[in-house]
Amino acid sequence: MGHHHDHSHATKNIKVAFFINLIFTIFEIIGGIYTNSIAIISDAVHDLGDSLSLGTAWYLQHKSEQKPDKKYSFGYRRFSLLGALINSVVLLVGSVYVIYEAVGRFIEPEHADPTGMLLFAIVGITVNGYAAWKLSKGKSLNEKVMTWHLLEDVLGWVAIFIVAIVLQFKEIQYLDPALSILITLYILWNSIKRLRETLFIFLQGTPNEIDNEKITAEILSINGIASLHHTHIWSLDGEHHVFTSHVKLEKMDQMEHVIEIKKQIQAVLNNYPFEHYTIETEMENEDCGLIQKKIKHDE
Repeated sequence: MGHHHDHSHATKNIKVAFFINLIFTIFEIIGGIYTNSIAIISDAVHDLGDSLSLGTAWYLQHKSEQKPDKKYSFGYRRFSLLGALINSVVLLVGSVYVIYEAVGRFIEPEHADPTGMLLFAIVGITVNGYAAWKLSKGKSLNEKVMTWHLLEDVLGWVAIFIVAIVLQFKEIQYLDPALSILITLYILWNSIKRLRETLFIFLQGTPNEIDNEKITAEILSINGIASLHHTHIWSLDGEHHVFTSHVKLEKMDQMEHVIEIKKQIQAVLNNYPFEHYTIETEMENEDCGLIQKKIKHDE
């Protein structure tokens, strides 16, 4: 019930952020043209990409809440991960575009309206700051990625705010693009880290918070277990993890003992954030068909 609530909350947060961002993007395009500010125009284009990303994230997050069916036996939770991957890529492309536009302004400096920039910056910080705050409380990877989208916008508007104040007193045309590049490089660095994290989960890497060796040692310490093989740990979406393993038993002659060992293994696994686990037990003289298949493949 708690997981369902978290996912519904995530969908609601992304939905609110999407509408805020879309409305503000339209407002921002008008403001950029009016003030002739490259920072605002660049941010408007970037925000348009954010709106598309948020819309995608909203749909995929909602899709991820569907229950398992014949098509997807594990459910649709990895759709949320797909949204995080798409949004990470969009964020990278948007950041590169902002840097490109800022470099162009270095080559050909232009005058901007500092008063208009100041007013738009105040609105921008307020609107994007609220949306980022809403998503920052979320636990899903999708929400974390979208928080960075919006945080980039907040920092971009802070840069515009500072530039606008300085331009009120002195004409320094290189200040606007310089601050834009510095802030975008900072966000770009964090976006790359988030993309790596998303790809790691997509490629079924073992979650960082789970110690494979420790779990194996705990299970092997149970009386009657000889060894483990084909042990796999991965994550569905960065929050919900899966564990599977083949357990070789020793000196087992009664089914009651096998059932007891299974209960002890479950007790170990219940201490970890696994949503799903599968344990296959094998008797002492029983050969695993998968091992035989591997031997034939290697030959």
